[in-house]
Amino acid sequence: MAAEPNSASSIPASTWSDRFEEGLNPAIERFNASIGFDIALLQQDIDGSVAHARMLGSCGVISEQEASQLIGGLETVRSEAAAGQFNPGLEAEDVHFAVEHRLIELLGPLGKKLHTGRSRNDQVGTDVRLWLRGQIDAIDAALIRYERALLSQAETHRSTLIPGYTHLQRAQPVCLAHHLLAYIEMAERDRCRLADVRGRVNICPLGAAALAGTPVPIDRRQTASELGFAEIYANSLDAVSDRDFAVEFMAAASLVLVHLSRLSEEVILWASEEFGFIGLTDRCATGSSLMPQKKNPDVPELVRGKSGRVFGHLVGLLTMIKGLPLAYNKDFQEDKEALFDGVRTCLDCLEAMAILFEEGLEFRPQRLEAAVAADFSNATDVADYLVAKGVPFREAYQLVGGLVKSSLAEGLLLKDLRLDRWKELHPSFEADIYAAIAPRQVVAARRSEGGTGFEQVDQQLQRMRSRLAC
Repeated sequence: MAAEPNSASSIPASTWSDRFEEGLNPAIERFNASIGFDIALLQQDIDGSVAHARMLGSCGVISEQEASQLIGGLETVRSEAAAGQFNPGLEAEDVHFAVEHRLIELLGPLGKKLHTGRSRNDQVGTDVRLWLRGQIDAIDAALIRYERALLSQAETHRSTLIPGYTHLQRAQPVCLAHHLLAYIEMAERDRCRLADVRGRVNICPLGAAALAGTPVPIDRRQTASELGFAEIYANSLDAVSDRDFAVEFMAAASLVLVHLSRLSEEVILWASEEFGFIGLTDRCATGSSLMPQKKNPDVPELVRGKSGRVFGHLVGLLTMIKGLPLAYNKDFQEDKEALFDGVRTCLDCLEAMAILFEEGLEFRPQRLEAAVAADFSNATDVADYLVAKGVPFREAYQLVGGLVKSSLAEGLLLKDLRLDRWKELHPSFEADIYAAIAPRQVVAARRSEGGTGFEQVDQQLQRMRSRLAC
C-alpha cells in the first residue's frame, strides 16, 4: 500500500495476453484510446469495482480479507484522484484499465483478482448507467428550477394580458400566466419522460461478463442491490449490447431542448423593437461591438442554437447502433462523448433559461395591454355574443367577417364602432357589446377547464405550486 502515486510510465506496454507479440501502432493507440473522455466515469468505475470486490468476498471467490484489501486499494485510488494525483496517460487506454493497473501497483498480485467474474463489456455498461442515472436526477432538479422561474413570473403576471397567436398572426388575447404555464406543462412532460427513461437505465448488466455470463459463482443481485439498481438484465447478450437507454435519454433530452428552443424563439421576438413585450436586463444580455444602442438576447439565441447539438447526438447514436450484431462491439465507445455532451448541453441550457427568467428579463405590462387593445382578436367574441342571442354560429361568423373587412377599410377597431352601426349589422346588438369585447372580459370569459380565464389560471397556478412545492 506504499506504492508511489500513479504515472503514465508505470503502465505496462501491453495490457493484453501473450497472444499479442507487438504493441499498437502509436496512431492506432491514440485512435483506440478513450481515457481522454471516459475518465469522467472514474467515480462510477470505483463504485462498481467496490461492489464487485465485496460480492466476490461474500461468495467465497476470494477471501473476505482479500476483498477488504481490494476495497481499501480502490478507495486509495479515489483519494488520489480527489487530490489530483491520479493522472493516467494514453497508455492506460481507458478508465477501467487505469484503475486496475493502479490497484496492481498498490496491492501487487492481489490487484489482479479484481477482474474475476467480469469483463470490460459489462463493467463499462455498469459505469455508464450509474453515471447517467445521476445525471438524469441532476436534469430533473434543473427542470424544477426552470419551472419555478417560469411559475414566479406567471404568479406576478396572473392578470397581465398578452396577444395569443396562431400562425404567428394575432388570434385571441390570453393571460400571460396562461402562456407561461404552457411551458411549465411541457417541462412536466419532460420530467415524466426522463423518469421513465431512468427506470430502464436502472438495470444492472454487471455479471454478464463479456457476453455469455461466467462460470465463477457470483451473485449478480448482490452487486445490483449495493449499487442501487432496481433489477438485473435477464439476458447476458442483451446486457452488454443494449444502448437503447442511451438513445431514449437523448430523445428525451432532445424534447427538453425543443421546448427550451420554442420559448427562446418567443423571448427573442418579444425582445425586438417590433414586439417590445419585454426588456432585457444587463445580467443576461450583451451589446454590439459596433452599434452602441444594441442589447442582444444572447441567452435564448444560444439555447436555440445548442438544441441542434443534442438532436445531432440522437441521430448519431441511432446510426451507431443500427447495424451492430450481438454482442459487444467497439462502436459502443462512441456513446460516451455523445452522452457527456448531451447531458452537459441540457444542463447548461436549463440553467441559463432559469437565470433568464429569474433575473434576465422584465415584462412590460403597459405595452402588452396596449397590444391586445389594438387589434381584431376580439372578433370571435362578437360572434359568440350573437350566438348567445340565438344566432347560428356560422351566420354570426360571416357577419363579423364582413364587419372586420369594412372596419379595416375605414381604419377603425371594433371597440370604436357606434352602437347604431352594430344594430345595422344585427338587431340583437345592445350597448353591452362594448363590455363583451373588452380584452380583459374576452380573457375572463374563457372559463372552460384548462382555458385562459383568470379563475382557471388561478387553479392551474395552484396545481403547479403544489406540484413544485413552492
